[in-house]
Amino acid sequence: MTATAPTPAPTIPHEWLHHLEDEADAAYLYRELALLEREPVRAELYRKLAGVEARHVEMWQSLIREEGHRVPSTVPSRRARAMAWLARRFGPGFLAPMLLEEEGREVKGYLGLYRQAPQGVAGATALTLARESAQHAQSLAGLVGSASEPWHKTGVGGILRNLVYGFNDGLTANFGLVAGMLGAQGQLNISAHAVIVAGVAGAVADALSMGASGYLAAKSEAEVNEHEIAMEREEIRLMPELEKEELALLYQAKGIPEDQAQELAANVMSDPERALAEKVVEELKIAPPSSSPLREAWITGSATAVGALIPVAPFLITSGPAAIWTSFGISMLAHFGVGAARSFFTGRGVVRSGMDMFVVGLGVAAVGYFVGEWITKLL
Repeated sequence: MTATAPTPAPTIPHEWLHHLEDEADAAYLYRELALLEREPVRAELYRKLAGVEARHVEMWQSLIREEGHRVPSTVPSRRARAMAWLARRFGPGFLAPMLLEEEGREVKGYLGLYRQAPQGVAGATALTLARESAQHAQSLAGLVGSASEPWHKTGVGGILRNLVYGFNDGLTANFGLVAGMLGAQGQLNISAHAVIVAGVAGAVADALSMGASGYLAAKSEAEVNEHEIAMEREEIRLMPELEKEELALLYQAKGIPEDQAQELAANVMSDPERALAEKVVEELKIAPPSSSPLREAWITGSATAVGALIPVAPFLITSGPAAIWTSFGISMLAHFGVGAARSFFTGRGVVRSGMDMFVVGLGVAAVGYFVGEWITKLL
């Protein structure tokens, strides 16, 4: 008689184990912060957060046990021990922002887990943990001076920025290419035709590449914003009280008295779509798109092409040393100009930013020239 093989024990979902480990690490790190923090109020907050994280560990262990799995032991991971060591070395202020980011990732992960199985035990656990992790993030955000909802990642861009950076990319890349062609051929045997072919081909390739990058970047930003808005809509539905408190705090930050801010927030939250529109503007800082991905691609690609043609232009008019030195002169002036324009975004001084790009352009020309010369000698 053939013996029946024993039924294998059910496997714990990897996502559950991941969250269990993260919660155990968080409890450990909050305890470490409480020990390191000298300010009593902060230390007490970290102790409370450690206690809640320990309860989260128990919730996951209970869920795993109820589903018929063997509950694994929880010890701090190597990553958590390394972070604790760094906190002991550099102070609690080093670790708190990392934990804020971790809380943000947990909120995002738990909301995703809830959406997968909203009616199951795991979904109910995930929703509870998402709410409490969101509250942790609020508490930590106040300590580190960060955004109240770190699980949202938004960015801003602009047409002027695309023009400047596209122009800069085309100019620098093609300047190096032209310099490499000059180094390969030598000034005494220079072929203007070869430089023009290489330069124009490089300009077209770079413009297409940057245009495609601009399109994908704009498309990705739009998709990220859509995802963040969808998540905010879900949070308003699942955590209305927490969202109302955040909205009231935003109003208070603008100078509205607390009672009026609470009343206004309650009024706004009574209409979910109005609340979403308010949160998108006031909290996520997402403005209506000013340009389409195709327009971004056209602007970035065109700016790149203009910048890339600058080093080549003199060879379309003349040849020999006159073309070489003219190309070098206008390219270096253009580098200084684009560096000065970049100061609009970086906040640095115009001359200093211009000189930074001037040096970069000079370095690119030198490297391109000597690489071209070196390759010619090898061949």
